[in-house]
Amino acid sequence: ITALKREGVFELQKELVLGMFAQRIAVVSSANAAGYGDFCNQLECNEYGLHFDIELFQAVMQGEQVEQSIIAALNAINERIDDFDVVVIIRGGGATSDLSGFDTYDLAVNCAQFPLPIITGIGHERDDTVLDSVAHTKMKTPTAAAEFLIEHLREVAENLENVAAALVRSISERIREEKERLFRLTERIPIQVSKRLDRELFRQERLARRMLTSVKVRLEK
Repeated sequence: ITALKREGVFELQKELVLGMFAQRIAVVSSANAAGYGDFCNQLECNEYGLHFDIELFQAVMQGEQVEQSIIAALNAINERIDDFDVVVIIRGGGATSDLSGFDTYDLAVNCAQFPLPIITGIGHERDDTVLDSVAHTKMKTPTAAAEFLIEHLREVAENLENVAAALVRSISERIREEKERLFRLTERIPIQVSKRLDRELFRQERLARRMLTSVKVRLEK
């Protein structure tokens, strides 16, 4: 950790911003790991009906091959960097002695300098690894990592709903003001022009309805 701080890479992940729509997830894990199954189930069965795209990049998560295996997976993700919003490295359970592979300098440097935010869920409540320390966000378990992503997207969706409601209110208020202005004008002009304004008002109402519908459909998409 001292070497990473001295080289100025220790905090690089913390400087990255997790995208609003972090839905395309590259997962580094073993396909047979219980933690990977827990992570996927948590995302797919979330109570808000939020959608996530998950792609697994298999890696060895215990033993002597951990470092090289995870670095290889990160390299594969990097080759398709535009396909993903976030990387999640997860491992469910296992002995504390198996965590040594997550404490290596080369793995930490690769993760610290990775261009996408990395979330870890190594699966140990009391033990922090060097990989946890350099990651963008450290969660204790794969399930907690999934919950973090769900909550992040839920907040984004809630904010968008509030913006949509405010926009609809603003448009409706503007339409009401324009109607009042037109009514005031009709009181001061000849009947022929008044009829023209009536037709214009009818056209304006149709456009307003179409505009509100279009705004709602666009925001929903």
